[in-house]
Amino acid sequence: MKPLARQSLLTTLFSYIGVVIGYFNVLWLLPFVLQPEEIGLFRTLQDMALLIVPIAQLGIGNGITRFFPLVKDKKYAFFTMSLLLTFAGFSVVSLLFLVFKNQIVLAFSTNSPEVIDFLGVVLFITLFSVMNTILDAFCRSFMKIAVPTFFREVVNRLSVAVLVGLYFFEWLSFDQMIWGLAILYLISLLGMIGYMVKINIFKIDFNLSYFPKGFRTDFLKYSLITLLGTAGSVLIMKIDSLMVSSMIGLDANAIYTIAFSIAIVIELPRRAISQVAMPVIAEHFASREYSKINKLYKDVAVHQFLICLLLFLGIWSNIDNLYFFVPNNTVYETGKWVVLWIGLAKMSDILFSVNGEIIVFSKYYIFNITATLIMCVAVIVLNLVLIPSFGIEGAAVASFLSLLIYNIIKYAYIKVRLGFDPFSLDIAKIFVLGLMTFALQFFIFQSSKAGLTDIIVRSISITVLYVSGIYFMGIAKESQKILLEKIKGPRP
Repeated sequence: MKPLARQSLLTTLFSYIGVVIGYFNVLWLLPFVLQPEEIGLFRTLQDMALLIVPIAQLGIGNGITRFFPLVKDKKYAFFTMSLLLTFAGFSVVSLLFLVFKNQIVLAFSTNSPEVIDFLGVVLFITLFSVMNTILDAFCRSFMKIAVPTFFREVVNRLSVAVLVGLYFFEWLSFDQMIWGLAILYLISLLGMIGYMVKINIFKIDFNLSYFPKGFRTDFLKYSLITLLGTAGSVLIMKIDSLMVSSMIGLDANAIYTIAFSIAIVIELPRRAISQVAMPVIAEHFASREYSKINKLYKDVAVHQFLICLLLFLGIWSNIDNLYFFVPNNTVYETGKWVVLWIGLAKMSDILFSVNGEIIVFSKYYIFNITATLIMCVAVIVLNLVLIPSFGIEGAAVASFLSLLIYNIIKYAYIKVRLGFDPFSLDIAKIFVLGLMTFALQFFIFQSSKAGLTDIIVRSISITVLYVSGIYFMGIAKESQKILLEKIKGPRP
C-alpha cells in the first residue's frame, strides 16, 4: 500500500498546487487582463473541446483500466491498439464536427459570434487532450498517477498564466493568445510522452495478433458502452457553460466561469481518491472480492465527504472574501449564488462515493447507457427551462438537480444489483458537524468586513471547530487511531 499511498499523496499535492495557480489565474489574472467577453470566449472554446474529448476517445480510457490486468504480458500491443482506436475516434468526430459546422455556427451566432472564428482551436485542443487521456489511463494502470496529475493540474495552469501574461505585455495579439491554447495542450502531451519514455512504459508494438480470441471485441464493446457514462459526466460539467454562452452571451459565461472555478475546488480530493480507487476496484472485481469493494465504497464515502465538506464550508463561508480580491468584482460577484449551487452539486456527487466507478468495472457496466441518457435529457431540459427564467443561477441549479438525480439512480442500481451501500452513521455525523460549524462561524463573524484578515481568521476558526468536532463525535475512528499512532511515532 505504500506506493499507492505515496501516489495518492503526490496526486493530492499537485492538485492543490494546481488549485492555487488556478485560483490566481481565474480570480485575479484573467479578470485583470481580459474583458468579460474575452474570458467567456477563453472558457467556451476549452469547454467545447473537452465536451468532445470523451466521445472522440471512444471510452477507451476506462477500457484500458478494466482490461489491463488481463493482458499485462501484452501491454504494449494493447497500448498501441488503444492509441490507434483513439485516433480513429478523433477522425470520425472531426468529420462530424465539420459536417454539423453550420448548426454549431447557428447556435452561437446571435449571442456569442466570436466563437465561430476559433472552431479550429477546438479541434486541436480535442486532439491533444484525447491522446493525453490514453497516456493518462495507461500510466494509471501502472499506478503512476502523480506525474500525469502534475502535467494536467500544474503545467497546464502555469502555461495559461504565461500565455495571458504574454498577451498583457503585448507580445501576442488576442487571436494568437487564443490559438496558443492549443499549444498548451500539446506541451502537456509531449511532457507525458517524455515521462513515459523515461520510466520505460512508452513502447509501440504493432503485433496485434497477440490478443486472445474475442478480446478486441470485448474491449471495444466495453469501451463504447462506458463512453456514455464518461461523456455524461463531462456533459454535466460543460454543457451549462456552453448553453450560457449560447443563450445569454460570453460576458455571462465569464461570470459563470469564475463562480464555477471557485466551487470546483471542492471536488479535488474526490478526483485524487477516484484516480487511486479505479485500478483497485478493477482488481477486486477481477478476483471477485466483493466484500472489499463494499468496504472501499463505505470508506471512500466517509473520508471524501469529510474532507470535501470542510472545503465547501470554507469556500461558502468566505465567499464575500474571495470576491473581494477579484478585479472588477462588482461585475463578477453577481455569480455568488452560482458558487453555492455548483458547490451543492459537487457535494451530492461526493456524497455517493465511487458509485460510477463501481458500475463501470462491474458486469453491469451496460447500465451506464440508461443512467447517462436520463442524465443527459435532464441536464439539457433543465438548462433550457431554467436559464431563460433565472439566468446563470438557473444553469447552476440545473447542474445540481441533474447530478443529484444521476447519483440517486446509480446508488439505487448498485444497492439492488450488488447489495453495496456507501452510507453509515459517520455520514450522518458529518452532516450534523457541517451544520453546526457553519452556524457557529456565521454567528461569530456575522459583522466582520471582507478582507484578508477575515479570510484568515474565519478559515482558521472553521478548521479548528470542524477538526475538534471530528474528534469529539468519533467520526472515522479507525483513521483517527492510525493518525494518532503516526503522530506518536513507534514505541521505544
